[in-house]
Amino acid sequence: MLILSPAFLVIYLVLYFSNDKKVFFYQIRPGLNDKLFKIIKFKTMNDKKDENGILLPDIKRVTKFGKILRKTSLDEIPQLINVFRGDMSLVGPRPLLPQYLPYYTEREKLRHTVRPGITGYSQVNGRNNLPWDERLEMDAQYTEKISLIFDIKILFKTVLKVIKRKDVVILSSEFNTTTLDYYRSQNENAN
Repeated sequence: MLILSPAFLVIYLVLYFSNDKKVFFYQIRPGLNDKLFKIIKFKTMNDKKDENGILLPDIKRVTKFGKILRKTSLDEIPQLINVFRGDMSLVGPRPLLPQYLPYYTEREKLRHTVRPGITGYSQVNGRNNLPWDERLEMDAQYTEKISLIFDIKILFKTVLKVIKRKDVVILSSEFNTTTLDYYRSQNENAN
């Protein structure tokens, strides 16, 4: 946190003055043992709405500075606060939204037997370019392989990915339960 504090301060000030004093984005996510917590990120989107008062699509709300933050993964810095609070770890499965909890298979539920992480095994092996089932399988594999050495390797690979900006998707498609249900039904029909 000390090392990143200059970047934190600069980003905070830019967002404060460019985003109507709204610097942080908070969202409820499930963590260890499905316990809900508020994840903290730098706010990369504005709150613009259409004529009916409905938020515009994400693609129209991401700011230019927000794109830079996402591309460099600097929007994730405030999650260090979550780490200090004990909600998250540096390495672990990325926390998803609570409404996805009922859709996990028993194996995928293993992701909630460890603290979620700022980075994880699937992030260094394809990040947002992997299909959801592969990401969730990697999360389960992480829980089986967890060790200090494994975490250090993931952290090192994360730094390389961030420097190279590899596998970064500015606006990824959200986890879609309909897609997951369809995929699973196709697999069940094939069996």
